[in-house]
Amino acid sequence: MDTSTAESTQAGQAPQRPRRHSRQVTLRHTVDGVEHETKIGGGAPITVQSMTTGKTHDVEGCLAEVRELAEAGADVVRVAVPRPEDADALAAIVAGSPVPIVADIHFNHQYALTALKAGVAKVRINPGNIGKPEWEREVLRAAKDLGVPIRIGVNGGSLEKDLLDKYGFPRPEALVESALRHAEVCAREGFEDVIISVKHSDVYFMIQSYRLLAEQTDYPLHLGVTESGSMKTGPIKSSIGIGSLLADGIGDTIRVSLAADSVNEVRIGHQILKSLRLGRPGVNVIACPTCGRLAGDLFSVVDEVEEAVAAKGFERDLNVALMGCAVNGPGEAAGADLGVSLGRGRAHLFKHGEIVGTVDQGEIADAVIDLIERWDD
Repeated sequence: MDTSTAESTQAGQAPQRPRRHSRQVTLRHTVDGVEHETKIGGGAPITVQSMTTGKTHDVEGCLAEVRELAEAGADVVRVAVPRPEDADALAAIVAGSPVPIVADIHFNHQYALTALKAGVAKVRINPGNIGKPEWEREVLRAAKDLGVPIRIGVNGGSLEKDLLDKYGFPRPEALVESALRHAEVCAREGFEDVIISVKHSDVYFMIQSYRLLAEQTDYPLHLGVTESGSMKTGPIKSSIGIGSLLADGIGDTIRVSLAADSVNEVRIGHQILKSLRLGRPGVNVIACPTCGRLAGDLFSVVDEVEEAVAAKGFERDLNVALMGCAVNGPGEAAGADLGVSLGRGRAHLFKHGEIVGTVDQGEIADAVIDLIERWDD
């Protein structure tokens, strides 16, 4: 796997992380008559995706959900197309969406053809259930004519029967063989605008599947732990699976799959990227875990600062350290771009390691926001 690394040493700048070299595909969508492009792969910023949970044929309801996800920061939104009325609704959804729409197709290739005519930005097909090879080729030819990318979405739960017979269960090797089999079909059709995913509900198998795939192809990769669970367990599984791969430079677009409000998928996806200093610029808040040395109510301070920072939506790469005692507090706070070292009811504020003020505990959140807003003064 070809990766390149360059580190930045200046405070406030996100260091360049290793990125696997991948080819690039373009998702096109039009908003108010203006065409926009979203790049995936080829060194482009890692995009965050989510999926609507309502019925796609309910156009107004679907668009309301799409807009909510876009406002939360989704770069791409996928919609399910299990019925003909869902396929028929796609043109109106595409026309009203502020972000690229991906049609999620299973079982019926005709829905994929309808989606392409409706102007979707990408079509996801599942090799395990798309049907006859000639149907898959028909979709590829239509997508090629229109310049629309295809995601080959392999899932551990819907693998082809011959591969299950060969491997016994959805092993990483089975998922990768399925993906490469269908990538070869694309290649024979001269179709190159391909993104691949090899999702698994087992985090370890998911990680191994993507690592194997990354070594064998340069297609951009869509990361995700499928069926990861509720808000209690899903964020942990997804953070381990997606985060491990991103830390290795693998991955070009991500989706955190949760049995919960899909807005949470977007927020957690961006948090995973931010934790690795990837993706969009933004303020990264870190805080000590607290112990018996804690001086003051750091829990409420952290909540207040995180809520205030999220509400502002700063597009500036800064590390803000919130620390609660005299052991690690001053050192960690001084090592961050902006630091807070809590004492008995008061706190020192640090900027690039220099004390710039002292405030009461109840004033910390306002002081942090003020310093960020005046950062260049």
